[in-house]
Amino acid sequence: MSGARSALFEPEFVQALCELFETRICFNQVLGLRVDSLEADTVQAHVLMRPELIGHYQHHRLHGGVISATLDAMGGLAVMAAIGARHMDEAPDTRLARFSKLGTIDLRVDYLRPATGPRFTATAQVLRLGSRVASTRMEFLDHSGQLLSVGAAAYIVS
Repeated sequence: MSGARSALFEPEFVQALCELFETRICFNQVLGLRVDSLEADTVQAHVLMRPELIGHYQHHRLHGGVISATLDAMGGLAVMAAIGARHMDEAPDTRLARFSKLGTIDLRVDYLRPATGPRFTATAQVLRLGSRVASTRMEFLDHSGQLLSVGAAAYIVS
């Protein structure tokens, strides 16, 4: 389990959301996603380079599918955080139950540079949280903070 931090959310909500994201969404386990921070407006996580994530064997570049899946997952996590923040008057378990209908309906990824290095960071922000659809923007950076890929997505929330 990650040591995610949050200035807004209660520790039990952060722990439960991280468990859902990192463990119960099994594909995120395959990616090795670990949440670093959860706020109402921005979420951040990281992925460590591993041999099974390499897409170009000669240059040891991260596979583009890992990048797009990470950006998609991060957009979803940002929507979860925004929904959680919108309903702070509810108990943590009630807020977590709101995520059952969340799903990606559109995803765009722009690959700007090859992804090499030991660690990658991904961030996401919700641009608009409507009653049915949320729009997000995501970034994927290398260990030195250089922007490698950007994404935009829409998610169904109800």
